[in-house]
Amino acid sequence: MRTTARLLTGTALVAFSFGVCLGGATGASAGDRGELDLYPSTSAPGGTVTVNTTACGKNGHGRGDASSLSAGEFLLRPGDYKDIAVGQFRVPENTRAGGYGIFVRCENGREARGALTVEHHVRHQPSGHVKTGVGGSVGPDTTQIAAGAALLAAAAVGGTRLLRRRASGAQDS
Repeated sequence: MRTTARLLTGTALVAFSFGVCLGGATGASAGDRGELDLYPSTSAPGGTVTVNTTACGKNGHGRGDASSLSAGEFLLRPGDYKDIAVGQFRVPENTRAGGYGIFVRCENGREARGALTVEHHVRHQPSGHVKTGVGGSVGPDTTQIAAGAALLAAAAVGGTRLLRRRASGAQDS
């Protein structure tokens, strides 16, 4: 009961926090400023960063400024999702590690700001096959196959005898 209550309370808090985050991202704040989401938020020199914002509104356009890291300006255009404007820029190869502010001004007059972290050793997600030791064998081993077959046969014979003894009513004391 207590675990269920904790689970429900935790779920409610996460849902509330998620709703608050979405609410802050979907509307511009009092100063006509919105959030600017960067994907990935941590990049290496030479990486491409995608910028999303709802500050520009439905079918919104704007200009982004990534000059803090010498990437210059980039354009924002309506994205695939409702009310989201999207743009991209490339992190220059000679960019130093650190935090950089990215700024967007939309045609509707609203602005959005975000932060990009540049690291020279960005951790990548693992990919490829994992060698766990579980899987196929190198080749058939006749000794192991014979031993397995013998164990299965012994189990079948033992099971059959046990069932016959029970059916005949004979039981051990």
